[in-house]
Amino acid sequence: MERALDVDCRNPAALLAEACAAAGRPSAGAELIRAGENTLWRLPGGVVVRIGRPGQTAVAARELTVARWLHAHRVPAVRPLADPPEPLVVRGRPVTFWHELPPHRHSTAPELAAALRRLHQLPPPEAGLEAIDPFVRLPARIDGATTLDTPQRAWLHARLADLRTAWAELDHPAHRLTVVHGDAWSGNLAVTATAAHLLDFERTALGPPAWDLTSTAVAHDSFGSLSTPGYAAFCTAYGADVTEWPGYPVLRAIRELRVALYALQQAATDPARHRAQAHYRLACLRGEHGPRPWRWTAID
Repeated sequence: MERALDVDCRNPAALLAEACAAAGRPSAGAELIRAGENTLWRLPGGVVVRIGRPGQTAVAARELTVARWLHAHRVPAVRPLADPPEPLVVRGRPVTFWHELPPHRHSTAPELAAALRRLHQLPPPEAGLEAIDPFVRLPARIDGATTLDTPQRAWLHARLADLRTAWAELDHPAHRLTVVHGDAWSGNLAVTATAAHLLDFERTALGPPAWDLTSTAVAHDSFGSLSTPGYAAFCTAYGADVTEWPGYPVLRAIRELRVALYALQQAATDPARHRAQAHYRLACLRGEHGPRPWRWTAID
């Protein structure tokens, strides 16, 4: 059940206080964990509050569905609180409540491969998941990138259109579609002392397993942030190398575009920190910095 709450969304602490009040939880002593596309707060008592972007209530509901589905299959993952059972809505922003994980680190490549292999073998839930859209929010990111000039923006829209066509023409046999995480990088598998927990199900959908594997492949192939031995260990742990699939270059290009547009989105809000890296990424996509790997610098 959605509840519209009157709060100034420009004041994150006030928004948190309203959400906690609606859930019957105190917000005193809350600590900000991260403020990005989603804002995360830690409450006393081992509770994490996740506040999403405006208009993303259906996405937040899907995250809860996926987390409970994983729990039912005994797959370690972040767990939502039982109450409230659905996202609250605060001025159009979905708010969900989660059990805090114990101390953890990002996964290694083989740990991520093992988690993805298990995920891809699960029977899909009966309802709640749609086909993956690898282009979600990309037009808005192009239009909202204030550091772009008109020719750069036009080039990105043309590149996006070309990749939409290429994706539609890929051969994705129905029997090879599975539940895919959608944003399968090492930071979305939290390794504690006892287990490796999947988290962040904002992009989880039905799709080709190759989409999840491509995230790690481009870390090695395009960005140079994963060594050759590290990528080999990933492929061994999963049991396949996505770069051997003829459709991989299309998935690689889509992933590169997504990562470049994320940087341009961040540059729009903090150009002093992110403009140089964002425009370096754009120049790489346009063939101005030679062959891969391009050694892109991580952006928070």
